[in-house]
Amino acid sequence: MAELIFFAGTMDCGKSTLALQMDHNHRARGRVGIIFTRLDRSGEAVLSSRLGLSTSAVEVAEELDFWETVVASLTAGARVDYLICDEAQFYTREQVDQLARIVDELDIEVFAFGITSDFRTELFPGSQRLIELADRTQVLQVSALCWCGRRATHNARVVDGVMVVEGEQVVVGDTAEPARESHVEYEVLCRRHHMRRMNSRAAQTAAQSADVLPFDLDACPVPPPG
Repeated sequence: MAELIFFAGTMDCGKSTLALQMDHNHRARGRVGIIFTRLDRSGEAVLSSRLGLSTSAVEVAEELDFWETVVASLTAGARVDYLICDEAQFYTREQVDQLARIVDELDIEVFAFGITSDFRTELFPGSQRLIELADRTQVLQVSALCWCGRRATHNARVVDGVMVVEGEQVVVGDTAEPARESHVEYEVLCRRHHMRRMNSRAAQTAAQSADVLPFDLDACPVPPPG
């Protein structure tokens, strides 16, 4: 029977790479699917991996209705065996409901890939709904690492080198580009360093300070007001 499976993790855990690999494996067995994504780092209507792999995809706008899209394809005579849904954290709750309906009523498998929580450690609406509805939620086995070497469990937003914990939930950035003025980056951190707001830049600055002892690197300087 078809299932709705949510593959969850932090950034850098290989979710997009797995999405591409899964699509390849199914196509190699003669199955036909549709790939969806939203706000990919490489631009619109593309699913890309940090390893350099990419493929074309259907961009998931807020008004897209998964049910109507798939039914229209089937009505036109197309074959649909499965859906690959990347960046699913950005989907609306209604869109996740539509994916569940596709599984239950059309017997089409749905593989969703996404980040669970945002830079404020709060669940994305799409991820929350997937956790609530998915037949299975699988945490990806590839462990992203914090700058300290511990397993990274949280996503951090970094603006001009400084970690922030306030702002809009969705702001597209990329960890692959160097920081520049008004540039938004994302970094994965262990819980300890996320709670202390110590990203890699802050740790490097602290390590170079003559006033900081090695065992003080876990302490995060409080940013000035404003």
